[in-house]
Amino acid sequence: MIPFIDLAAQQKRIRPQLEASINRVLDHGAYIMGPEIGELETQLSIFCNAQHTLTCSNGTDAIALVLMAKNVGPGDAIFVPSFTFAATAEVVAWMGATVIFVDVLKDTFNVDPESLKQGIQRAKQLGLHPAGIIPVDLFGQPADYDEISTIALNQGLWIIADAAQSFGGTYKGRKIGSLVESTTTSFFPAKPLGCYGDGGAVFTENKDLLKTLQSLRVHGQGEDKYQNIRIGMNGRMDTLQAAILLEKLRIFSEEISLRQKVANRYSEGLSDVAVTPFVQEGCISTWAQYTLKVDPEKRQDLIEGLKNEGIPTVVYYPLPLHHQRAYSHYPCATETLPMSETLARCVLSLPMHPYLEPEMQNQIIQSFCDLASRLELKKWQS
Repeated sequence: MIPFIDLAAQQKRIRPQLEASINRVLDHGAYIMGPEIGELETQLSIFCNAQHTLTCSNGTDAIALVLMAKNVGPGDAIFVPSFTFAATAEVVAWMGATVIFVDVLKDTFNVDPESLKQGIQRAKQLGLHPAGIIPVDLFGQPADYDEISTIALNQGLWIIADAAQSFGGTYKGRKIGSLVESTTTSFFPAKPLGCYGDGGAVFTENKDLLKTLQSLRVHGQGEDKYQNIRIGMNGRMDTLQAAILLEKLRIFSEEISLRQKVANRYSEGLSDVAVTPFVQEGCISTWAQYTLKVDPEKRQDLIEGLKNEGIPTVVYYPLPLHHQRAYSHYPCATETLPMSETLARCVLSLPMHPYLEPEMQNQIIQSFCDLASRLELKKWQS
């Protein structure tokens, strides 16, 4: 079976460096908030040109920390795309605020600015206070932050960029992590920059917000951990994960370039039989996933046929959030979110990682094309 994400290949490449970093932590014994935490925060800020970085326990808690710092609560409306993973909406619900689901664009899969405008009007009709927007940079590509920022400025809203899948990419020459006041990311192992457990980070241009986040991360502490000046959480990243990320960060830029080469090979080989991913001009994707659009009537046949050839596939995401049982009571920008519903039926992701060798990738492409021919698969447009 071809691996969907080959973490072992990366580990083999840097195993000695990883072991040396882990051993340094074992030697000094500061397993929580050890020196590697501060070093990682510094290196991450340098990497993405952010003013400040705060590491934390995971990508979900990263969003939660910012929402807590902004005192989000009942009566607030937060705008979230429906075509994404549940974590983004989940943290809004934790705060007692109201999720307003908005639709996405058919080409980038990111927030549709027109649907966002409709969502803001919907919130006002419901008597809610439009407070903030959490765009999700799906599959590695940044959302259209210029357009979203204009809407936010006109409506007096803040933005949290959910870069769990896109950290390492760029938007019109600017690194993701410094595009808006607050950006969050995840270091879940399968992410383009992942640790060997859970981890996350918040990037911010606001020094005062950073101080609040630092307090919230450790139970709302003040001058020390036994002085609590606000309600917080246990949101720390452990030192071993920071040590691992420091080594992975050293090769991250090269891995992004390798991911682009893999994406290029896929697009060249599959563009005649499927709708290949579109990256907006001036942007660099980290290719967290390589996601095609295929005929929804034949998607399951493709999945089964590729599986029989030892090629794994994944559907991200088979059910949009506004159709999920846990979130079905939250309002949408419009009566239906047609693009989120369509994409859920037609997307299909193929193996993607920096170490996907051309020979193995050619096998994937050939198997896909042969199967498409047998299934009489037509190039399908949503």
